[in-house]
Amino acid sequence: MRMLIKVSARAAAIAALAIAFAPAQAKPIVYPAKGQSAQQQQRDDGECYGWAKNTTGIDPAAVASAPPPPSGAAVGGGERAQGAVRGAVGGAAIGAIAGDSGHGAAAGAVIGTMAGGARARKNQQAQQQSAQAQKQGAIDTFYRAYSACMEGRGYTIK
Repeated sequence: MRMLIKVSARAAAIAALAIAFAPAQAKPIVYPAKGQSAQQQQRDDGECYGWAKNTTGIDPAAVASAPPPPSGAAVGGGERAQGAVRGAVGGAAIGAIAGDSGHGAAAGAVIGTMAGGARARKNQQAQQQSAQAQKQGAIDTFYRAYSACMEGRGYTIK
């Protein structure tokens, strides 16, 4: 079990680094392959932007400026409280064996609260990574549609 926790923690850290250092999708570079004028390219750009936005339902400006998911001590599933209860019950049982269940419950509650806090931080980090991945996926989808439109109008896209 301990080995599984270490492996999954290591995998989560690698995934976090991959997301953090993944190149953010920027607007594709457009080249007028068929001699389109600057005015024509600007018009096509605006029309393809609008078409991609309507087709995908994604506005990259809105996605990029969306606030991050809430975080902090007030957010979460009550991991600290659940940890405190579990720790107090376990501590009381151990303390009863040693002859002082009240002291054991108090010590168990403290340890359980700390473990619950660690779980809460881990859950918040996973939620933030998921939200970032969803944002990036939405922007990628939009730019694929935009690129398809511009290519259809005779532009080279990179």
